[in-house]
Amino acid sequence: MTEKVTHHPNDIDRATGDNVTDDLVAANRVYAQDFRDPGMDARPVRRVAIVACMDARLDLHAALGLDLGDCHTIRNAGGVVTDDIIRSLTISQRALGTRSVVLIHHTGCGLLNLTEDFRHELEMEVGQRPSWAVECFKDLDQDVRQSMVRVRTSPFLLHTDDVRGFVFDVTTGLLREVDPPAVP
Repeated sequence: MTEKVTHHPNDIDRATGDNVTDDLVAANRVYAQDFRDPGMDARPVRRVAIVACMDARLDLHAALGLDLGDCHTIRNAGGVVTDDIIRSLTISQRALGTRSVVLIHHTGCGLLNLTEDFRHELEMEVGQRPSWAVECFKDLDQDVRQSMVRVRTSPFLLHTDDVRGFVFDVTTGLLREVDPPAVP
């Protein structure tokens, strides 16, 4: 089995003209040399879908003790529950059998420093306003709660009873559970 090598972005030799996609394709060729089809089903073994931020510091499989095939991992900027996250969760539950939803935001998230003015800035730059909201936030816990509400109230999801939210601390590696929102 090939040992995983961790590279820092500053390690890339810019003088060679290589780009990151070429590096990824080369790494895939090495990976494929020892690859054997594990014969897995597309249905996650643990029947859980994890919604998390796309931040490169979050190694969800390592942080949560997950193996290949254990879960669906759905990532976006901030780990916020948007219409597209609901779409993915709906397919995950209805077509592939997941029942639990875990939401993970993290400390030091870039969305803590953005505002919805980002959309206006894009409109000024490219001449078209994005149809999507930035979904920025100032309070991690409150945004996790808002995301829990969006999952729990979606008419498309079959399983909304096991929805839990967390904040991952990027300096300690620990998850902290966020109290669920009060039920109206």
